[in-house]
Amino acid sequence: MTSSSHLHPLDEALQLAASAPGQYQGQTHPGYWNMVGPFGGITAATLLQAVMQHPDRLGEPLSLTVNYAGALAAGPFSVQATPVRTNRSTQHWTLSILQAGADGAQVVTTTATAVTAARRETWSVSDLPMPSVQPPAQHATVPPQVGTIEWLNRYEMRPIAGFIPEAWDGSGDHSLSQLWMRDAPPRPLDFCALAALADLFFPRVWLRRARHVPAGTVSITVYFHASSAQLQATGTGYLLGQARGQEFRNGFFDQTVQLWNEAGLMLATSHQIVYFKE
Repeated sequence: MTSSSHLHPLDEALQLAASAPGQYQGQTHPGYWNMVGPFGGITAATLLQAVMQHPDRLGEPLSLTVNYAGALAAGPFSVQATPVRTNRSTQHWTLSILQAGADGAQVVTTTATAVTAARRETWSVSDLPMPSVQPPAQHATVPPQVGTIEWLNRYEMRPIAGFIPEAWDGSGDHSLSQLWMRDAPPRPLDFCALAALADLFFPRVWLRRARHVPAGTVSITVYFHASSAQLQATGTGYLLGQARGQEFRNGFFDQTVQLWNEAGLMLATSHQIVYFKE
C-alpha cells in the first residue's frame, strides 16, 4: 500500500490489499484527515471499495449504510467484507473496519451493511428534478484551507446558497445548502467517489443555529440511483449537491442530501443522523 505519485489522492486512500478471503488491509491517508480522524466520506468509500474488490460481488452498489462507532486513528486498519446472502438480483453484505487498540487487540471502529444489485431496464422517472441554478463557472471556488482539516482540500466546492455562516451569532433560520462539487484534482466519477461526495456537507446544525457546536455523523445511508455507465458519462464533471436538515431534537438531527450531475440526472441520495452538543 505504498503511495504512488501517479495516483489520484482518492485512489491512494482507497488502496486495499487482500490478506484473506473477504479481508483487506488499508492505511489512513493524511490527505483526507478531519479533526480527530479521517473524513467520514473516505471511510464510507473505503468500505464500499472492499465490496467492489470482492471476487464474489454481484451487480453494482444499490445502498450503503455506515455506522461510525469510533474514530480511526492514523495508521493501518483492516476491513472485513462478507456477502451474507445472494439472491437472483440482489446481494447483501456486512462490513466492518478494525484497528489495533492501546493493548494491541483488534477493536471495531466502524460497522456497515451494503446491498448490490443486478439492475434491469424498466420504467423510470424522477419526482425531484434538479434545482434551477447557475452553472459552476458562475460560482466562486472555496479557496484552499490551511489547518488541520486537510480533507477539504481534496474537493473543489463552488457554493451557491447556504454555505458556512459568516457570523456565529445564533441568527440562523434555515438549513438548506446548495453547491457544485467534484474531486480535486478532477477525477472520473465512480461509486466510491460518489459515496464520499454524499458526505461532503458540513453539519446542518451549524447553518440552522449559526453556532459552531461540536457535531459528528453517527450513521449515514447512501442510495445509488445511477449505473456505472451513467457515472462514466458524468466523467470529471461537477455534481450539484443539495442538503437540508429535517428535525433537530435532543442532541441529534437528520440530514438529507441529493446529488445530480450537470445533465440533471440524479445519481445518489443520502440520509444521515448526526449528534450535536450545546
